[in-house]
Amino acid sequence: MRRKSRTRRGQSAENHERWLITYSDLITLLLIFFVVMYAMSQVDLVKYESLSETLQTTFRSGDGQLPKGSGILDGAYTKPGQTGAINTKKDGATGDQINAKMNKMQANAAQDADPNKQAVMIGQITEKDLAFRKQEEMLQQTMSVIQQYIEDNKLHDALSVTDTPKGIEIRLSDRLLFSLGRAELTSLATPTLDKLASLFSKLNTTISIEGHTDNLKMASGGRFKDNWALSAERALSVLRFFVDEKNLDSAQFQIAGYGDTRPVASNDSDTGRQKNRRVEIIILRNVVQPST
Repeated sequence: MRRKSRTRRGQSAENHERWLITYSDLITLLLIFFVVMYAMSQVDLVKYESLSETLQTTFRSGDGQLPKGSGILDGAYTKPGQTGAINTKKDGATGDQINAKMNKMQANAAQDADPNKQAVMIGQITEKDLAFRKQEEMLQQTMSVIQQYIEDNKLHDALSVTDTPKGIEIRLSDRLLFSLGRAELTSLATPTLDKLASLFSKLNTTISIEGHTDNLKMASGGRFKDNWALSAERALSVLRFFVDEKNLDSAQFQIAGYGDTRPVASNDSDTGRQKNRRVEIIILRNVVQPST
């Protein structure tokens, strides 16, 4: 008799531990649930719209397990055999019309809350986005034309173009533009500046012309007191060519002379000093990329 009672108590204790199976299943399901929720938080617009339409169709249709059910959303019904164009008992509006009305109400509510801001729905492109895209397309086209011009005329040692955060930077060596220590444009500069002027006339952005020199001191008694004066006068000569010779709008340009304060190479060698003697023409980005 004692052995039987011990056996039953052992079996009873063993049965009490079966709740762990149910508990582990629950934890697993919760983990799966949160993984799915995290995946859904990474919004893909196309998949989101597809999922939204599918859920609306399913929840508002009467094709559930309950016979002759009217769908989960109260007041919605469908005609037999109908899977799209969901109607409501209130005014007979379709599902697409309901969504349009809801989107309009949300946009109006956002505008009422802040009249100075335009309501932006998911996937909507703002005017600033369009302006930025148009600007970038224009800059890349201009850069491509200049790169092709460099290739065609074999000007790799005297002319370069790069895309920088400020804008498209066109770097011209002083050998292409000026004689040593002078600020008057040479005849070699005309074809290149003519090509740039034809491109600038199509742009609606600010263009900065910046003069740079090496660190060698100016000869005493010369026209220019120092490298500051030489760099500024060289930038001004390029500006006058665009404005006076090519009739470009002067309001489109700005100039600066930096002397030897912004070298791109070491001034300890002739090669480095040659690289530092330059004029940079920068097509500035007027529109900053919108934050996401």
